[in-house]
Amino acid sequence: MSARGKLRLGTRGSELATTQSRTVAAALERLGFAVELTIIKTSGDQNTTSAFASIGPQGVFVREIEQALVEKRIELAVHSFKDLPTKSPAELVIAAVPARIDAADLLLVRDDSLTGTADDWLPLKPGARVGTASARRCAWLKHFRPDLVTLPLRGNVPTRVRRLEEGRFDAIVLAAAGVERLQAEQRLGSALAGVAISRLDPQRFVPAPAQGALAVQCRRDDERVLAALAALDDATSRSTVTAERAALARAEGGCDVAFGAYCVATGGKHELVAMLERGGAVHAARVEGVDASALGAAAWAKLDAAVQP
Repeated sequence: MSARGKLRLGTRGSELATTQSRTVAAALERLGFAVELTIIKTSGDQNTTSAFASIGPQGVFVREIEQALVEKRIELAVHSFKDLPTKSPAELVIAAVPARIDAADLLLVRDDSLTGTADDWLPLKPGARVGTASARRCAWLKHFRPDLVTLPLRGNVPTRVRRLEEGRFDAIVLAAAGVERLQAEQRLGSALAGVAISRLDPQRFVPAPAQGALAVQCRRDDERVLAALAALDDATSRSTVTAERAALARAEGGCDVAFGAYCVATGGKHELVAMLERGGAVHAARVEGVDASALGAAAWAKLDAAVQP
């Protein structure tokens, strides 16, 4: 037994989820804890074929894990922050937001489906078939390239890449963070051979709020775990994610809402861009200020004004 005791860490069982959770576990082990990963299957994991919009409201990938925390079957949980609903059980708190990695989306294209010039940021042949189960990604692709055909694609990252390899799609869209984390542990092997990867500028192809960030959650009254997780918190990552999720809360978003938000912090100032699809039209708003928590409301006010008849 480690000097500071044992912690049970709840996580989904996908390769990406366990990879993310092991990074948090390793940080806690360096602080003197023994950490045991507890795999929890969520309702979102049990349906791997339907589009996100048809499998229930936001939170389908976290509800069972949050319940395990409330019931004290685990001491902490690691989530992809973008999967968390904007409201969680009152007993729980996000105790740490570790340093965020790339928030952007990636376009993965089969070599035989590439076209365009060097400055073509969506280098796809006309009518290309693009796999994604995200309402947001479908809306942005339709907005920027109406000729593209979007088709549903679920499953973990290796499964999605394999579907691309098999020729079921000309391209797929994935979160850069997921690919980066799996590549760091050599979990994708040679799967990306013969695939061109384009990073989609998050200022233009606006990602899901909190994409690329992790949320480490525990019980609000667990002082031992709260103190340990404080060492893992990154202030800049927390503030930018706070702005993005404040905008999401006003959009009343979920998996079925085409909404994106991306915030950057430079020189003490935050800049937030938010994008929303409503009635077949895509609207964007950009705001800046020192107080990150106020930016979500400001961005939503602009978007709301733009979509009013």
